[in-house]
This record gives sequence, structure tokens and C-alpha cells, in this order.
Amino acid sequence: MRIVVCIFLLIPFVSKSQLLDFKRPKPYLQVFVETDEFGPDYLDQLEKSIPLAGSDTLKLRLLNDLGYYYHTRNLSKALGFIEQGLSLAAALKDTLWKGRLQISQGAVLLRMEKLDQAEKILQDAIKKVPETDLWLLYTNLGYVYERRGMLGEASDYAVKTLRLGEKLHQPKAQAMAYSDLSNLLWKQSKFDKGLEYGLKSIALFESIGMNDLDYDFTLYIVGNNYLDLKKYPQALDYFNRSIKMGEQYGFYNNLSDVYISIADLYTYQGNYNRAEESGLNAVKYAELLENNFMQMRSWLSLGKMHNKQKKYTAAVDDLQKCISIASADFGDKYFLHKAYEELSKAYAGQNLYDKAYSAFQQHDKLEDELFTIDADQRIAKIETEFELAKKENTIAFQQTKLKQQKNIQILGIILGSLLLLFLLFLYRTYLRNKRTNVLLAKQNKEKEFLLKEIHHRVKNNLEVVSSLLSLQSGQSNSKEVQDLMQENQNRVQSMSMIHQKLYQGDNLATIEMKGYFMNLGNYTLDVFNARENISIDYDMDKLEIDVDIAVPIGLIVNELLTNAMKYAFPDNRNGRISIRLFRDQQKLHLQVSDNGIGKSTSYSLHESGFGTKLVELLTMQLDGTMTQKISGGTNILFEFQLPKAA
Repeated sequence: MRIVVCIFLLIPFVSKSQLLDFKRPKPYLQVFVETDEFGPDYLDQLEKSIPLAGSDTLKLRLLNDLGYYYHTRNLSKALGFIEQGLSLAAALKDTLWKGRLQISQGAVLLRMEKLDQAEKILQDAIKKVPETDLWLLYTNLGYVYERRGMLGEASDYAVKTLRLGEKLHQPKAQAMAYSDLSNLLWKQSKFDKGLEYGLKSIALFESIGMNDLDYDFTLYIVGNNYLDLKKYPQALDYFNRSIKMGEQYGFYNNLSDVYISIADLYTYQGNYNRAEESGLNAVKYAELLENNFMQMRSWLSLGKMHNKQKKYTAAVDDLQKCISIASADFGDKYFLHKAYEELSKAYAGQNLYDKAYSAFQQHDKLEDELFTIDADQRIAKIETEFELAKKENTIAFQQTKLKQQKNIQILGIILGSLLLLFLLFLYRTYLRNKRTNVLLAKQNKEKEFLLKEIHHRVKNNLEVVSSLLSLQSGQSNSKEVQDLMQENQNRVQSMSMIHQKLYQGDNLATIEMKGYFMNLGNYTLDVFNARENISIDYDMDKLEIDVDIAVPIGLIVNELLTNAMKYAFPDNRNGRISIRLFRDQQKLHLQVSDNGIGKSTSYSLHESGFGTKLVELLTMQLDGTMTQKISGGTNILFEFQLPKAA
């Protein structure tokens, strides 16, 4: 009777999908890797086949595959299969399969927002698995850092995966690495390069005929890059291909991703009915998966849509749901900062400017943590390495061709002809070098012009921002809001003047500070209508400093001038402000003083306002110290440590 039952249970797997067949030398053909002859219920079939597995090793493989592929449908169920496998591996004292199962366990935990636990388990697995399994481990470690918003570290792991895939000749590993780099570049708004790597990944997947969930996700990534390049037909084509696969195999995670992007696409096109339908589909699949990350992003897409429609109340509801899902230990700062940005717009649309400002502060804080200089430099370095590798391959090929031609010529040329050719070669080299020098000189002039044009445009854009702040200030009846807008306008103007100096000057790397301070002082006097009663002395020689130091110093002086204008000379009393900047070896000294009323209840640099905090932060940024003296006015001294020349 037991034998009959086993045969009866085995029939579906042989006749319907051929996933498990003990008549074959290899009873189990791994889905997506060794066979694609399976239907939409392949996971149900794998689960039923576990009791039929003839060996513990086969059971471990089935449990691992079930855990890995179920994480796109049901995270809790996926974790359950993996824990069964870990228990079996522990009982068998099988270290190899414990490591492999830990890789799948890490993949599930990071999608459950348990990033620290996922990283710990993945790090523990490194010494248990062979080198051939490390690419998948590195891929998931990269996802952990990506979800934390640490894009530089994530890109390092993607490059590790790529190098390992090239070394071991594993196209799947290389495809995954290019897919991850495409996604990271997309998050950095480098859409052209992101599209290039995404298409490389697609080509590798298709070259090995692997249509699995990672290929499906890469279709979505390529669509995202097309979407942000505003190539909507191409984006929709890749999104539809991804949806077709996701619905066929139950990739709920990818389906939610794609419907979020389709909602954004239709929102950009103004097709709000289709956008809302797609957004709700994204919510549906995210809830089926019980994945907070996908749910918060789904509500974010609906909030963006309602903002575009100017339905600000509905947008606030969507975005509050989105942010409430993101718990205190929510890992992904990228989408969270997007949510706060949209919430700020929604509150502003309701004229709730205090709430809008508060939301924008959260957005700004997360953005500073996310888009760090380090992350940008790491990704830029990766791009440079890839471009350099291409050029080196081209140069190597060209050098080989030249050597072949030279060998052929040597065989047929007599000594006199060789001498003549050598002289001709020298002459042509001289002419080529001459042309090259002329071309380089021309290119340098063009680059200098382009840099000046960039600074000119930055200056113009900053002035537009300043004008927008002025317009926004004029629409408010609140004196506090107007003052706040004016202060921010002054800060933007101080930076605008820096860029004006750069494109007007001969040196694109340094700023002449005395002239800059004079421009800034005149602007501030005009803003406060104080030319008749306040004068500004510039007790300093001409001094040029690097633009990286000039910008924060300009902001510091702007804050101190603003402070003095507002508080040092009440009732329009006459007064004098002095600005002094000089260099002493490796130190830069700045002194801003006035003969105003000095320290009072209304005028103190040590108040906890935003301007004061800004001055303190900028002083720390420049590795400086600040001293304040109150005696017959206010005298503030700064000492900055200049960086040593390389």
C-alpha cells in the first residue's frame, strides 16, 4: 500500500512538470537553472516533493530553493522552509549546506527589514561556502547596504560580485552585478549609465536563457532608467515584460515594484485613472507579500499622484500611511527621503507651511545622509575603471595589429628603405605632435569656457532660487516667515556671488575675498536699507583662497552681517562694521566686529537659532575655532586650519 501511494504522488511531477523524476540520473532539475519546463504552481509541486526526496542532500536543496523563491510571495513561509533546512543541516553537521541556507536566510531577513540580523548571518556564512557561492552572498550583502542608504558600500559589493563572476566564468554572477550597478546608478540619478549597465545585464541573462526572478527584476530596473530618461514607450515595454513574468511565476515583490513605477509613469503623463489603478495593484501585491518596504513605496506612488493632481488632502493621507509603515529601524533612506519630500509639497499645497517646513527638514536630513560625497566618489571610480578597461582592451588590440603590420613590412624592405621610413616616421610624429598640441590648447580653452559657463548658470539658478524665496515671502503675512525667507535668500545670494566671482575671474579654483566681501557687504546694506547709518570697513589686503573654503566663509560672514544689521544698531543708530581676513602660515584668521550695543537680551551669537547653528557647523567643517568678545560692541574671531598642500 505504501508503494502505491508513493507512485501516485510521483505521477504529477513526472507528467506535468518533470521537476522531480527518480528515473533520471539526476532526479531533481533546479528551476530556472536546469529547466524551465514548469507551470505557475511550481512551488507547490516542490513542497509536495520533499517527502519523496531520496537523500538528505536533495531535501536540503529543495528546502533552500523553496525558501529562496518563496521570498517573492510570502516572507514568513520562506523563512519557515529555510529554518527547516538549517535544522536538518545542523543535525547532519553539514557546514556547506548551513552556509548556503544562511545566504537564503539573509536574503529573506533583509526584505523583512531585519538588516543587522541579515548582515550578521551573511558574514557568518562567508567561511562556510566555497568561492563559487560567494557571488550570491556578496549580492545580498550589497542589498543590505543599499537598503541602509550606504550606496558606496553597496557598489563595492557589486564590483566584488562582478570580478568574481569574471574570474569563475559565471555569467549569472556578472548579470547580477550589472543589474545591481544599474539600480545604484539609477538611485544616483545617473540614468544613461544605469541604462547601459542594465542592458548589459539583460543581454547576459538572455545569453544563458535564464528567465528567473532576478532577470524579471532587471527588466524593471531597465524600465526605471528609461522612465527617468522620459522614454516612456521603452519604459512601458520593459515594465509589461516584467509583469508578464511576475504574474506567471508569482513574483509578488517584483510585481509591486513594477506597478509602483507604472503608477509614476502614468502620473507623469497625466493619466491619473491608470496611475491610481497601478498604485492600488502595487499595494495589493505588497500586502500579499506582507512586506513593509513595498507597502510604503506603494503609498508613496499614490501620494505623488495625488500631489500632481493637486489633491493635497488625499496626498497627505497616502504619505502619512507611507511614513507610518516605515518604523524607527526602517532601513531604506532613499525612498523615505522621497516620502518626506512629497509630504512637504502636500502640506505646502494646503498652506500648512510649518508642517511643510518640518517635513522638508526630514527630507533634507535623510538626503545628506544618503547622497554622501563618499558614495558618489565610489560609484564614479567604478565608472572610470570600466571605461579604462574598455580603452585598455582597444589599445591592446590596436597594438597587436600594429606589430603584425610592422613585421610584414620588415620582411620586404631593404636597409635604405627602412632608413627613409624612419625619417618619414620622425617627421610625421613631429607634425602629429604639433597638431596635437594645437588641439590640446583649443580643448583647454573650450573646457575653461565651459567651466565658466557652468558657474554662470549655477549663479543664475541660485538667483532664481533667491527670487522664488522672495516671491514666497511676499505671499505670507507672517513677519517670522518673511524674516526666515529673507535670511535664506541672503544665504543663497552669498553663494551666488561666489559663482559670479568664479566665472568673472581668471582663476576658476580660487576667489579674491576682499572684492567678494565688498559685494556681499553692499548687498546686505541694501537689503536692510542701512547705507545711510551703517558703514563697513574691509581691513584686509587682496587674498585669494580655494572655492571649497570660500563658500563656508562667505556663509559665516553673511550670517554675522545679518545678525549685526538686525540687532547691533537698534533705532537706526549709526554704526560701523569691520571685516578682516588674513593668512598666517597654515592658518586663516577671520575677524568680524561692530561698535554696536554689544551683548543684550536680543543680540547674542550663542542663541540656539538656525543661523548660529549654521555658523558653528561651518566652523567645524573648516576645522576652526570661534571666539566672541563683547566690549564696546561685538567682536567675533575665527581661526581656521588650512589643509596642507599635497
